[in-house]
Amino acid sequence: MIKNVLVTGGAGYVGSVLVPKLLDKGYKVTVIDLYIYGENVLDSVKDNPNLKQVKGDIRDKALLERELTGVDAVIHLACISNDPSYELNPDLGKSINYDALVLLGDLSKKLGVKRFIYASSSSVYGIKEEENVTEDMPLEPLTDYSKYKALGEKYLLGLRAPGFVVLILRPATVCGYSPRLRLDLSVNILTNHAVNKGRITVFGGEQKRPNIHIEDVTDLYVKSLEYPDEKIDGKIFNAGYDNMKMKDIALAVKSVVSKKMNKENLEMVTTPTDDNRSYHISSDKIKRELGFEALRSVEDAASDLCDAFNAGKIPDSLNDKRYYNIKTMQAVHLV
Repeated sequence: MIKNVLVTGGAGYVGSVLVPKLLDKGYKVTVIDLYIYGENVLDSVKDNPNLKQVKGDIRDKALLERELTGVDAVIHLACISNDPSYELNPDLGKSINYDALVLLGDLSKKLGVKRFIYASSSSVYGIKEEENVTEDMPLEPLTDYSKYKALGEKYLLGLRAPGFVVLILRPATVCGYSPRLRLDLSVNILTNHAVNKGRITVFGGEQKRPNIHIEDVTDLYVKSLEYPDEKIDGKIFNAGYDNMKMKDIALAVKSVVSKKMNKENLEMVTTPTDDNRSYHISSDKIKRELGFEALRSVEDAASDLCDAFNAGKIPDSLNDKRYYNIKTMQAVHLV
């Protein structure tokens, strides 16, 4: 029976949507986060007696030993979370994305954690020609970020033992509104520019990108605490919505913003690009084995962001560094 859950990166883009859902389900939740994107992202639940917020570094062994004691499950979200941010300081990226994972995994097993859920990434596949990229295909990571995601998977699967269940999830790029909003992700970028610049720029357009709505991916993490051990132990699952071409994502965003924000003359510009990387994944296995299917679309994500803009929840969206990982990391001298 899982009662106590530790979420690393619980004040991040995904974590700040996930944590309230876990509390609603009755879990006792401990969050470990550096809170570099704001101390207030979990304010909606800060008075919940089942929430403990710990401002700290997942590379701190003493902190992990203290906070893992009595924990039943770990959901490991914390990382330097995209290629450009990682490349600012590769040594820092490795220390957080891999070395800290090794430490966290070892201590979790030692201290009696029953279940470890790892947020990997669909970028571990690299570029594949196959239409359906499935979990059994070889990993060909193109960047250090995705390389250490892949190595982290391998390390955690090596820790598996009776009573220590490991689940690896490879989500697509997340999109949609969060209290700790990121506006450096493709769907969110396009929506922000459409709303606030009246113009969408598409670089290339034929490249495919898999996406998953933030409400869907956080629902999946919640469900990951409920699945029977034998359904998930040692398993790897992709998790995404439709694989769409960038030009089609842009058209979807344009349609939503035109209607919701009364922007009839929204301009869409296509420019050439040297970056023709095209990613796509199959999410058939997770539907077949766990019954999980993403229910929300790219249009839903754009619509939610429009609602947030209309409600004044995203001030100064083009300039405020808190929406952009690289700018924030530079500003707090994390790199």
